Amino acid sequence: MSAVLPGRGSPLQAVRARWRAWWASRQPRTDTLLLTQRNIYILPTRAGVAYAVTLIVLLLASINYQLNLGYVLTFLLAGSGAVAMHVTHNTLRTLTLRLRPPAAVFAGEPALLEVVLNSPGHARFGIGLRLLGAPWSTLSWIDVPAMGQASARVSFVPTRRGLNELPALSVETRFPLGLFRAWSVWRPASTLLVYPAPERPGAPLPAARPMPGGPQRGRSLDGGEVEGVRSYRRGDPLKLVYWKKAAKSIASGGDLVSRDTAGTVQRQLWLDWQACGHLPAEERLSRLAAWVLAAQRSGAEYGVGLPGVSIEPAEGEAHRRRCLEALALWT
Repeated sequence: MSAVLPGRGSPLQAVRARWRAWWASRQPRTDTLLLTQRNIYILPTRAGVAYAVTLIVLLLASINYQLNLGYVLTFLLAGSGAVAMHVTHNTLRTLTLRLRPPAAVFAGEPALLEVVLNSPGHARFGIGLRLLGAPWSTLSWIDVPAMGQASARVSFVPTRRGLNELPALSVETRFPLGLFRAWSVWRPASTLLVYPAPERPGAPLPAARPMPGGPQRGRSLDGGEVEGVRSYRRGDPLKLVYWKKAAKSIASGGDLVSRDTAGTVQRQLWLDWQACGHLPAEERLSRLAAWVLAAQRSGAEYGVGLPGVSIEPAEGEAHRRRCLEALALWT
């Protein structure tokens, strides 16, 4: 008796995987899918097979014992099964599925795919959505109102940074009696941007660098102190805020102002590739991702330096996304 090697699936699982790959390759990638009779498939479920066997037994018993009521019951149940098959298929037919652009995530964190289902006619009940080949328990169930739309969400965990193709999805239903399963395979065309997984616990931020040009010249103010005045910058210590002048500025609709002493030097925070030491490339990217998040939380201006890529210091959510995108796409 042959043993299955560790880490490998059974031959049946390998055949199923190849069949799914071949099947999926025949489905064109698109972010909007209209379900028609050409891309909906239907087969009886286990309950449907048992139902058919029961009908055959009832028919044979009715023939053998000449039971007129047996014939009535058998053909009534058979007609109900035929109607159920028609209703199951029509639950998916003419339904339109549209994928909303997925938000970028960090490697190892769940990515959420939101699908909008639109019904141009009657209401649809008992529609399930899941990743192709995923367990039955992962189905996300939804009902779509008549002439309306509803959203379903499916999640998966990407493990590789960069631009990732979205996995194939399966939309299916067993409504109304569970005797038949109708399904369709959907391959979205969108891609998912995956940032490097941040280092945990993160290393301390590198020291800020002084800007070229040094301190600005000061001038004499009331009180005899030699200093300058400039607009308040996010992250300035409270002891540098010139409160007397700030009160007048705020009263006139202006902004806070800070002292700019002769000893004050403008510094910039650079998150540089070389500052990560001798770590492997992927671990350096993880550390830089953690630094970007830490710098963003602190409210400081920061820049990112990678081999062949340099992003000037700035702040804000758009700058954070730009830096993380550069880390995700770096090769």
